[in-house]
Amino acid sequence: MGQSSQTLGGGDEEDLNTTTNGPQAEATESKSKKLKLVPLIFLIYFEVSGGPFGEEPAVKAAGPLLALLGFIIFPFIWSIPEALVTAELATAYPGNGGYVVWAWAAFGPFWGFLMGWWKWISGVINNAAYPVLCVDYLKILFAAFNGGPVRSVAILLYTIALSYLNFTGLSIVGWTAVTLGLVSLAPFVLMFFFSIPKLKPSRWGVLPQGDMDWSLYFNTLFWNLNFWDNASTLAGEVDNPQRTFPRALLCAGLLTCVGYILPLLAGTGALELNRDLWTDGYLAEAAGLIAGSWLKYWIELGAVLSTVGLFEAQLSSASFQLLGMAEIGLLPSAMAKRSSYNTPFLGILFSAGGTLLLSYLSFTTIISAANFLYSCGMLLEFASFLWLRRKFPALKRPYRVPTGIPGLLCMCAVPVAFLIFVMTLADSAVYVLSISVTVAGILGYFLMKTCKKRNWIDFADGIGESENRNDAQSVYEGLLHSQ
Repeated sequence: MGQSSQTLGGGDEEDLNTTTNGPQAEATESKSKKLKLVPLIFLIYFEVSGGPFGEEPAVKAAGPLLALLGFIIFPFIWSIPEALVTAELATAYPGNGGYVVWAWAAFGPFWGFLMGWWKWISGVINNAAYPVLCVDYLKILFAAFNGGPVRSVAILLYTIALSYLNFTGLSIVGWTAVTLGLVSLAPFVLMFFFSIPKLKPSRWGVLPQGDMDWSLYFNTLFWNLNFWDNASTLAGEVDNPQRTFPRALLCAGLLTCVGYILPLLAGTGALELNRDLWTDGYLAEAAGLIAGSWLKYWIELGAVLSTVGLFEAQLSSASFQLLGMAEIGLLPSAMAKRSSYNTPFLGILFSAGGTLLLSYLSFTTIISAANFLYSCGMLLEFASFLWLRRKFPALKRPYRVPTGIPGLLCMCAVPVAFLIFVMTLADSAVYVLSISVTVAGILGYFLMKTCKKRNWIDFADGIGESENRNDAQSVYEGLLHSQ
């Protein structure tokens, strides 16, 4: 088993040397299309952040001091643990499917399917926020986007055009993310430097005057700093994932923190505080007041471009998650079929369709619903991480969080407590929606199981066939064989 795992886990050169010229050429071509480090950094960056667009409500909810502290402290208690879990498990199971495979390896196919359902639905809901956010920025410049048919058509065209871009290839999406990231971040760096002569540090220490909106505050922090594990669903498309993933997560984390803190320091430190103004899109207005209208328009453009990157990254992870679930036998094999561009066209179609249906909800509702369902999945993900460490300590982990079970329990305790806290902030509508989605997922699992058992639909012969796996390494090998 050790020799097999080495061959499967990291032996690109060994595999190529044992093939004939035809397969060797095909493997070389496939490898050349794999995601490299820089595109993966920006894909993760757009999975999580995409820039400071959308951080403004934290100031409205809690004032400058708590907003700044939130974006400084929250990465340590939430983002870093989530990124460490992702780094360890994505390198131990470097294939498509990500957290679905982790939950399956830990607790079996039912929990793997439910994990995939929760995360896919939350991702689709989350992705529905980006057309809304884009149009919200555009309406500052063009009043026609405030509502009516113009707004509806804009959301429709946005979704269709970007879904087609996603269809044309993951490598294109990755390098598009690099370009969009650099263009959208640049004006905020300029905003900070232009703000330096006007900064008054005393403004950063202002406590909230009036009511605190804790629900808005924590949901804004959570929404802006989660989804570190999303890129794991396309690990099979990454060049040398055991080495590339940890490095990409580290770089994306630094980029994300700087991208949030600099404009927040500039906007709150250089201008008199009016909490009511700090709504989605206000950073552009603040930049205009600090440096002039030219920077305001650049940030408006950057906001639109950022939503493109956010949409593309989220759609890629959602579609490759469905492909990965099909490859291991949890969804019909048709979902694993790829287009001529090597992309999961059915996964893109289903994910984009769900996004379009939900794009007409309010932005706040979208965030709350996505956070709750994502929290359900993250609780299962942390449990899977801890259980795999305890049950399979000898599993090959190219990157390993450098601590034992007691340390891991401490590392996971704070984010788990925060997840539960965020879930208690949801209103009754979110609870009803989440329970309904969960019930639908359970019914979906048994429907898939029945279809497979009675041969109504074709399923891949993958690791999803077995109800009870006693060896996580065989899960790992089965996944890699299915790629």
